[in-house]
Amino acid sequence: MSEVEIGFTLNGAPVQGRAEPRTHLADFIREEMLQTGTHLGCEQGVCGACTVFIDGRPARSCITLAASCQGADVRTVEGFDDDALMRRIREAFSRHHALQCGYCTPGMLTTAYDIVRRLPDADARRIRRELAGNLCRCTGYAGIVSAIEDVLANDPPTAGLAAMPRSVPVAGPAASPALSEPGITAAAGSHDPGALPDAASLKGAAHLTRSLTLSVGAGEAWALLSAPERIVTCVPGAGLTGPVEGGKLAGQILVAVGPIKATFAGRGAVTFDAGRRRGGLVGRGRDALSRTALEGMLDFVVAETGPGTCRLDLDMRYRLAGPLAQFGRPELVAEIADRLLAEVAAAIEREVRGDGISVAEAPKPIKGFALMVQALKAMLSRIFSGR
Repeated sequence: MSEVEIGFTLNGAPVQGRAEPRTHLADFIREEMLQTGTHLGCEQGVCGACTVFIDGRPARSCITLAASCQGADVRTVEGFDDDALMRRIREAFSRHHALQCGYCTPGMLTTAYDIVRRLPDADARRIRRELAGNLCRCTGYAGIVSAIEDVLANDPPTAGLAAMPRSVPVAGPAASPALSEPGITAAAGSHDPGALPDAASLKGAAHLTRSLTLSVGAGEAWALLSAPERIVTCVPGAGLTGPVEGGKLAGQILVAVGPIKATFAGRGAVTFDAGRRRGGLVGRGRDALSRTALEGMLDFVVAETGPGTCRLDLDMRYRLAGPLAQFGRPELVAEIADRLLAEVAAAIEREVRGDGISVAEAPKPIKGFALMVQALKAMLSRIFSGR
């Protein structure tokens, strides 16, 4: 099924992306926009865990098609971080012990917000009736009702989302200039084949810095790093799919996580400053099967540390969006990166010595499952050892 362009306002910022016409809003928000505060429960519009605001009114995002929200104003629980009314509701929920496991809480908070702004005179009976569409298996609802009563009884609010317009004129796919503003997740959702991420589009993305100690001279390391066709053979799972021309390149990264296999095919650009032995790589790719998008940028510098040794400093920013984003948690990525970079460092040293792999040899996929097992073991070891 072919994908369609989708553009709307999410938590005050214009977003744009592509999805199949059958994609529900909840899936689009969580997997493409990485706003995971919206929870999925029954996926039939019954439990209310996925409740969000669409044009100022509560709606079930699990049964609302993302394509139907073209030009709408969508607000999830993340969109109320600085909202005074929602802050009072959250405090009341905490004060009255209105949550336990927390799974229903995003939908409960959203519904409570609607009740408070729409029904300032609601009593306990009316509140219970309004909450009938939100299921909670933990609290017995008493604390939730008391929390809402508390907010209504103490200076009932008149501002907040009540002033939100019922319909917001947001342009659709043509409104792409707004996506270049800092903080907007443009590259992960727009899939514009002519655009590459930059510092502005990656603002707020995951950030990782690492240093590698190499048993090769700085000049030898730089000669390898500044030759894309050579350095790509040192990165597990990576390969070029065409010649490098004018700093532009096309390539792919193969990843295998147990039975899950993904091939991120995409484009990138490289820059080099030979005088300072500095360089940069920016790129974006997409796995067609899982519809997971990956984008990022890498800055690197080679520093001489002694005869026959050097240090490679890396500064990485990346964003993963889609079903495989669950493997993109910063802590897990950091652990995996340490093990992957150890392999890269060893491969660089072998390549400089002349016993690396052939450029023509097919890249072997990154063994994500083995790396994750090692990473989880290391994380648990640190936790239980108190380090």
